[in-house]
Amino acid sequence: MKLSNDKNRISETVNYVEFFAASNQFQSLFNEGMGLVEETANYLDGGGRVESRELSRPQALAYASESMRLTTRLMQIASWLLLQRALKNGELGVEEIKRDSNRIKLSKRSVNDVTTLIEELPAKLIDLIHKSFDLQVRLQKIDKRFWQSIDEHAPAQTGAREQFNKLKASFGDIY
Repeated sequence: MKLSNDKNRISETVNYVEFFAASNQFQSLFNEGMGLVEETANYLDGGGRVESRELSRPQALAYASESMRLTTRLMQIASWLLLQRALKNGELGVEEIKRDSNRIKLSKRSVNDVTTLIEELPAKLIDLIHKSFDLQVRLQKIDKRFWQSIDEHAPAQTGAREQFNKLKASFGDIY
């Protein structure tokens, strides 16, 4: 971002990708996400094991199912955060982020999609599920803005390259 000499007005568009990755907001989000991963791992390996033994068979099945979904969701969140941090630290460029982000899918599931037995699960697991969905929703909004910013700053493509990229987006790398 450059400032002009007259009255410190911004003279060019801020690149959201670079701005967000370098912000305190991102660092806070990163810490929150990684903290949630650690909190969940500690719970599932400790108190959650004890609590799951006290559940009825249907509840235990719901516990196992939701804890696996929670773990998967958190691994996707952690992967997204690590990619953003790698961009911030200059370890990866935007092109590598584009390539690697195809492997990361922030789920479209919401807390409303959780098993009907959620009320019968341990309170700590329910809390972790809600926290993970809240974080996922925030990351989805940031991710959408991230890709909009990439598109805004991308050079215009010409006919053949544009068609090739559309094919690649539809079918992936086939060579």
